[in-house]
Amino acid sequence: MSSFSPTGDARCATRRWEVEHEGAGRSPVRLPMTYVLPLRWHTDTGLAELTDYLRWLGHRVEILVVDGSPPDLFARHAEAWRGLVRHLPPDPGERGLNGKVLGVHTGVRAAGHEHVVIADDDVRYDESALTAAHRLLGRVDLVRPQNYFDPLPWHAWWDTGRTLLNRALGADYPGTLAVRRSTFLAMGGYDPNVLFENLELIRTVRGYGGTEATPAWLYVRRLPPDAAHFRGQRVRQAYDDLAQPARLLTALAVLPALAAAVASRRPRLLLGAAAGVVALAETGRRRAGGTRVFPPATALAAPLWLLERGVCGWLAVAQRLVLGGVSYGDTRIRRAANPAPRNPRIRAILHFRSWRDRP
Repeated sequence: MSSFSPTGDARCATRRWEVEHEGAGRSPVRLPMTYVLPLRWHTDTGLAELTDYLRWLGHRVEILVVDGSPPDLFARHAEAWRGLVRHLPPDPGERGLNGKVLGVHTGVRAAGHEHVVIADDDVRYDESALTAAHRLLGRVDLVRPQNYFDPLPWHAWWDTGRTLLNRALGADYPGTLAVRRSTFLAMGGYDPNVLFENLELIRTVRGYGGTEATPAWLYVRRLPPDAAHFRGQRVRQAYDDLAQPARLLTALAVLPALAAAVASRRPRLLLGAAAGVVALAETGRRRAGGTRVFPPATALAAPLWLLERGVCGWLAVAQRLVLGGVSYGDTRIRRAANPAPRNPRIRAILHFRSWRDRP
């Protein structure tokens, strides 16, 4: 679970977002929808900004904050959010290595509505995105929105290269998903002992026979972490690729390919490969109106991100082989996610272009 400290730019962007989406003289529409925020903080530097967001959000949906923070912080949150949200601890009967999944299980079970948004603490919906997710859940079991960073410090620019490549090749993995509560409960939730919890939830819904929408046009803002948190996540995020063999093999091939190009003294190969990666990222940036939220220079980050993933992919494999898994809080998790389901019950997943690329 991310924990961030908003910079001055982030606070200004949040205020600008509030003004743009509050609506002049208009009462907000309250949706029959529950917003589940699993939380585990060790510092409260982002409390004021998050409270402002929850105050805005509380006029539009039911909010459940499942708070696994230490007791002193839990008490401070309870005081700050009294009357704004339903604030509860994770169910002590839940067992598992991934605290976020345990919080999600608690929140979805306690939700008062069929349509549930699950979001990290750095995700910032606006009214139109909430409404779109609600409408899509009337047709499918799972909705996967598209995150974008705002503001965009250097490390968020860097990580946007990954986002654009994912968009070009299919769909990104955001910090938020929306799910039908009845489907979630019927399938018994999802495995709390894996690292890549969003992929695990997606695969579990598919394996149960559920349908999924991946609307590339459904943009949801995300606040960037601070640079130190970003640096600390590089190998851990690369570890996610262990659940996706094709992505892992691609990452592991980057350094050998780079070494071969350097040994052959053919710099044009490197320049051509970098240009190809930028062109692919630009395809993702332009898709479904993405130029509205992804600045032009973000496509230039894609080769740098790919080189980083090439290095961190090998480090992730080493952690698996030598240490038995990747560090997660006070524990170590071995599995990135369970294998993709091979089940004849799986129905067609809704990847229609009309849903993916147009609202």
